[in-house]
Amino acid sequence: MSDPVPYNPKITYFKHKDTFAQMSSFFPGLAQSDLPDGEAWAIEKVELITHNGTHLDAPYHFHSTMDHGEQAITIDEVPLDWCFRPGVKLDFRHFDDGYVANAEDVEKELARIGHELQSLDIVVVNTRAGAAYGDDDYVDAGCGMGYEATMYLLERGVRVTGTDAWSWDAPFSHTAERYAISKDASLIWEGHKAGRHIGYCHLEKLHNLEALPSHGFMIACFPVKIKAASAGWTRAVAILN
Repeated sequence: MSDPVPYNPKITYFKHKDTFAQMSSFFPGLAQSDLPDGEAWAIEKVELITHNGTHLDAPYHFHSTMDHGEQAITIDEVPLDWCFRPGVKLDFRHFDDGYVANAEDVEKELARIGHELQSLDIVVVNTRAGAAYGDDDYVDAGCGMGYEATMYLLERGVRVTGTDAWSWDAPFSHTAERYAISKDASLIWEGHKAGRHIGYCHLEKLHNLEALPSHGFMIACFPVKIKAASAGWTRAVAILN
């Protein structure tokens, strides 16, 4: 379980004895009994959205524009140079579910781990959601990165960020509670919407971040290239020397 139920992927499995008609269409006159054990091939049909599983969001996902009015780039336009860079891990597992991290939280954590951000560092955030992955409460678990925290990173040259939570922002259930009281729409997706001002990408639904050191590793997160899309799936990998 890594998405709300309406967004779950669907897989249809076709087994070897189910696909004879597919194979025989290429070979007129072929009988199923002609094949070893009467078996053709196994094949699967997968129905996905571009945000299922671990994926890289393009700026276009957040808003139609970025960089104060420029057309937001889609996933097939994301520079691959952004996607293979030194990694930095912020350990925010101590924050409660729904907490919105701010710039001071980021600054304190960078001071604690003794790292000064470099342009194009890939910054990943380890939240409590990492331990909840696959559980029914995963979508509601973990802290989120607010506008302040996101801009702190972007203003220092970061262009790819990541989280082990379902969203870069705080879980919607917690944001909805705050919105119900304040009716302040700026609370909704505030970390994502920072991309209107400085275009950036982020990874969502990462896993195993607790196994990483704070820095001293590389991250490779090249996305599947989907024409004009808001995101692409990625097999994100941390590389330690």
